[in-house]
Amino acid sequence: MFSHRGMIPRPSLPSLLTGLGKKGAVGAGAAKPRPVIKLKSPREIAQMREAGRVVARALDRVRQMAVPGVTTADMEEAVTAVFREHDATPLFLGYPSSVKGKPPFPAVICASVNHQVVHGIPNRRPLKEGDIVSIDTGCRLGGWCGDSAVTLAIGQIPPSVQKLLDVTLETLHLAIRAMGRGRHWSEVASLMERYVKSQGFYVVEKFVGHGIGQDMHEEPQVPNFISEALRKHDIRLEPGIVLAIEPMVAMGTKDVRTLDDGWTVETKDRRPSAHFEHTVAMTPDGPRVLTYLED
Repeated sequence: MFSHRGMIPRPSLPSLLTGLGKKGAVGAGAAKPRPVIKLKSPREIAQMREAGRVVARALDRVRQMAVPGVTTADMEEAVTAVFREHDATPLFLGYPSSVKGKPPFPAVICASVNHQVVHGIPNRRPLKEGDIVSIDTGCRLGGWCGDSAVTLAIGQIPPSVQKLLDVTLETLHLAIRAMGRGRHWSEVASLMERYVKSQGFYVVEKFVGHGIGQDMHEEPQVPNFISEALRKHDIRLEPGIVLAIEPMVAMGTKDVRTLDDGWTVETKDRRPSAHFEHTVAMTPDGPRVLTYLED
């Protein structure tokens, strides 16, 4: 279902890709990108690639564990071990809360089950047949960051939930392909939003992707939908920009709420959601996924 090997399939929706980068497309004539965006050199992108490999190995190990009876705490321990093996520093552990008085994030992975969207805290509850779990993690290696996420099926899942996973993953792949054809991120965001809606699902708008480099969260913010704010502060897709692209797609509503632990976010209707993410660099040859394993 999901691979970190970076082989992005050929476009399955050519009609949606029509017009990207042409005059009159979404993003044409938009505001120039914010000057605080830090473009990366080829050498720096290569260093980020090393961090991306470690993240990919960690998620590959988690994927092998995704069977009934496993716990998200088990997955936490596995990812911690991979980072330790590579002398990589976890990015999430101890990350401060934006809410005053709430504790920092207590784990190396975010583990969000079923209707939980993001920022779930690992625990000892065994996952059961039919569950889905989104695992998001990142590390710093040699001063540079990698960040990626995958949603995994535990055993057999209903066809409607499998479609949710497939659509969310395809939204990520669609965005990566479109980066090589468009001029501005608004073109890509519009494409992502239209595709999700065409499949009967909802883009979660509360959370967005982000720039990444020596810090996990850098400018720019990278939404998966179109808004006036994006039109005013569009992102030019030029060599050296590195983005963490992470569509979050829900089955029944885009509305979410945060639980009392201050971190876990769930859909308000408690229907499932899915989350996939890659760190992607724009190079002169097009987009390059930094968080996958080679064959």
